[in-house]
Amino acid sequence: MKQRIITAIIAAGLFIPFVIYGNAPFTLLVLAMAVVGFYEILKMKGISLFSVPGILGLLILLLLVIPNGWSDKVVDAIGYSSNLMVVYGIVLLLLIYVVLVKNKITFDEVGFILLGAFYVGLGFHYLVETRNEGLVYVVYCLLIVWTTDSGAYFVGRKLGKNKLWPEISPKKTIEGFIGGIVIAVIFAVGMQAIYPFANGYISLIFITIFASIIGQMGDLVESAIKRHFDVKDSGTILPGHGGILDRFDSLLFVVPLLHFLHF
Repeated sequence: MKQRIITAIIAAGLFIPFVIYGNAPFTLLVLAMAVVGFYEILKMKGISLFSVPGILGLLILLLLVIPNGWSDKVVDAIGYSSNLMVVYGIVLLLLIYVVLVKNKITFDEVGFILLGAFYVGLGFHYLVETRNEGLVYVVYCLLIVWTTDSGAYFVGRKLGKNKLWPEISPKKTIEGFIGGIVIAVIFAVGMQAIYPFANGYISLIFITIFASIIGQMGDLVESAIKRHFDVKDSGTILPGHGGILDRFDSLLFVVPLLHFLHF
């Protein structure tokens, strides 16, 4: 527990200034985290990031993560009409590579690489885009994720009796799941009272409930992936907390959702 607390304080101290400042430094930090997250998910499958398929997947990831303004400059520089056309071209190269190596890398592995790139890439992309919409919105996203996670943990430890999904995450409880939602709503209402940013409390509460549920589903998805590949954590970059995907699994689900919702 002591190691977890120390790591959390140090990580927050490094991450929060980038969130506040935004702009290119924040985007570059998110790009770096996305690369680490992609490395982690490929490693669980036994695919090297530094292999030909790994590098092609990494290119897709980077094209997906970069903000819209940057991607427009990239496609203009290489003469394509859209970012999607570049991604599609790389997908074709991946499929051609399967033929060239005579199925030493399989179609299933290519599918895993592509799904991993979209899962990690688009999640982090919308983290950047949400920050570009305004600091208050990304703060709200982080608040919902962190309070849901903490609320589910502490309520689950205190009151949890009924398992939520033991086959995937044995320690999670229904009481903790509900407690996480309640705590997130309390903090969201408190944020609105201190710094009004939503059109009203009713819409804020409904959006917060939905975001809290989706965030916890993101956590369960990451747990399901780890259980399938029989690993405890996605990585070891954060002592006591695991990897980047272990810490951002909920956020990767929440920020795309909230980016398209209006308060």
